[in-house]
Amino acid sequence: MLKDEYKVYEEKMKKSIDSVAADFASVRAGRANAAVLDRIMVDYYGTPTPIQQIAAIASPDPRSLVITPWDGSALKAIEKAIQNSDLGINPQNDGKAIRLSFPQLTEERRKELVKQIRKYAEGGKVAVRNIRRDAMDNFKKQEKKSEITEDELKMVEKDLQKLTDDSCKTLDDLLAKKEKELMAV
Repeated sequence: MLKDEYKVYEEKMKKSIDSVAADFASVRAGRANAAVLDRIMVDYYGTPTPIQQIAAIASPDPRSLVITPWDGSALKAIEKAIQNSDLGINPQNDGKAIRLSFPQLTEERRKELVKQIRKYAEGGKVAVRNIRRDAMDNFKKQEKKSEITEDELKMVEKDLQKLTDDSCKTLDDLLAKKEKELMAV
């Protein structure tokens, strides 16, 4: 029974790490990456829709993306959504497709992006610690109700702490890798 509950918390921690990794992917590192468009929603016939669902995204070279909508009437809406996003890139509309040219990042912009990814990583660590706290509260309640023994509680406490430490280390590793990627010229 304890193993099943433990697995639930382990899965939640994995999801937190995956969420931070997705946030990292959405931060552009000077190269064209379709993941930077993941968070942009287009007002498509009154419904917020991800760009990937209404257009094909291609990368003809390392510094640009081409967005070709399947429905030509969505072109203006996609252009407007990109302009309103925090991407910091001006889309060029040629009537059939939208081109995004990614300029070389400045040193100042790189430092801003590093601060941003550090916030994401810290948010992930806070989420992991909150999961640990919730798990501990749950197991302590079970121990009070005599559903588990004090020894089992101590064992679970130790396992949860190790899982938390491992999850935080994984987040630190992801952060270091992304920082290195951002600071590379």
